[in-house]
Amino acid sequence: MLLERDHHLLEETVEHYHRHGYALPGQQLFESHDLEALTNTFNRLQDLWVSRGGRPEHMDVPHFYFPELHRWLMHPRVLDVVEQIIGPDIALFSSHFICKPAGNGKRVPWHEDSAYWKTIFEAGQGEEGDGMEVVTLWLALDPSSLENGCMKVIPDSHRDGYSEYDTIEDEGAVFEGNIKKGSFDEDRAVDCVLEKGEYSLHHAKAIHGSEANSSKFRRCGYTMRYISTKSRFFPERTWGKHHQLYLARGRDWAGNAYGDPTQLNEAWVEAHGAFIPKGH
Repeated sequence: MLLERDHHLLEETVEHYHRHGYALPGQQLFESHDLEALTNTFNRLQDLWVSRGGRPEHMDVPHFYFPELHRWLMHPRVLDVVEQIIGPDIALFSSHFICKPAGNGKRVPWHEDSAYWKTIFEAGQGEEGDGMEVVTLWLALDPSSLENGCMKVIPDSHRDGYSEYDTIEDEGAVFEGNIKKGSFDEDRAVDCVLEKGEYSLHHAKAIHGSEANSSKFRRCGYTMRYISTKSRFFPERTWGKHHQLYLARGRDWAGNAYGDPTQLNEAWVEAHGAFIPKGH
């Protein structure tokens, strides 16, 4: 699949996303200088994070701590792609650097992102559904391959969502929950193999996961998560009650409050301290 022009998706790519819950556009997202700048920024932030005792897989909501990341999160190339999935009124919901270091990168158990967010969104007045129309743009800062633990997604699984989970005890896993065995067909998984600078898209209800990285090559992705401003967000139902949305494009329709992308999220930092909390 190719882009119709610089950063606009082909209709077939958009259709594939809505039909199957994911898409692999097969194209670079940023120009080389922007990708290099983001990679350099990530490397600097990862060094800081690891020096504080954190695992590189757990760099959740880094934009709350480092507002400079909005340069990429609000980039027109990103928002043009997202707009074709969820419409012109866009809120930045979250972001996450998930980096699997060479040799000992943790696996990501099978899960749906919506499992962590199912109480915090509702459809706005006059809107259908449950408000859980979050799209994740997964940008490869390194090549992402079968060898180093690329993401795998189960096609069509976004039609359900909110699966039942088993608790697991596995120090080699990023988190402690895994969708119950036998509740979906793992053999249908699609490997999201990406070159550096390419990206995938997946719906919040799509089942996905990835294997551990025992290879000689690091695998880092930056997940950028967006939702239509027609969905109502309830921050008081979230982790620590200090999560912020940022208005990325268009206007608000649901009466949401938005943070200032030029400033760090002081309430979050005060509540959680200098460490980026463990999460997905």
